[in-house]
Amino acid sequence: MTNTDTAHEYWDGHWRAPDAKWLVPEAEVLDWAATLAPGVRILDLGAGVGRHALALAQRGFAVAAVDAAADGLARLESAARDHRVAIPAQVAPMTALPYADAAFDHVLSWNVIYHGDEAVVRRTIAEIARVLRPGGTFLGTMLSARRIPVETAKAPGREISPGTWVFDGHDDGDKAHPHYFCDAATLLHLWAGFEPWRLEDREHQKPGSYHWHLLMERL
Repeated sequence: MTNTDTAHEYWDGHWRAPDAKWLVPEAEVLDWAATLAPGVRILDLGAGVGRHALALAQRGFAVAAVDAAADGLARLESAARDHRVAIPAQVAPMTALPYADAAFDHVLSWNVIYHGDEAVVRRTIAEIARVLRPGGTFLGTMLSARRIPVETAKAPGREISPGTWVFDGHDDGDKAHPHYFCDAATLLHLWAGFEPWRLEDREHQKPGSYHWHLLMERL
């Protein structure tokens, strides 16, 4: 069986570049953080260079970071030392999180868990449910199926399995790795062990960049 959880291979190289993107925390994440109890345990899943982990740790939360791209976490650890905050970071796949059951009160995963096919997404959601305590929340994003025509207009696309696409020659380098797109019904089925608090399909940063923004409670 072909491994589809490969996008970290692109991002490892990207994080080594001085002009790397995704360095500024999302306003939506900071607004969510403002609603949380002081000192709660948060996992930043797919932390990259730590734009959210750093912001959350500086607000007094107990933050852990995990990513499959080691170079991103190396930059995170350096920044954490510079800012004098403690952020335990581990290199691991999102399908096998190195944490105990119910280890966290909340999990954040921004632009991460759709990197792979449906089997990867399902295993990742199962891992999120496992490391979250009952009543804990998940805040994150997934790719909307509404975005597929936008991407195929930019570069040739191949659906390698239901909902999973690869785009050859795309100007966004990680699109050569599998990405999973879904509609609302499929998304809710995938997250059957969670109660949806908020679910919105909207343009993420630029025209046509449709993402699901979701806030879910672990049942």
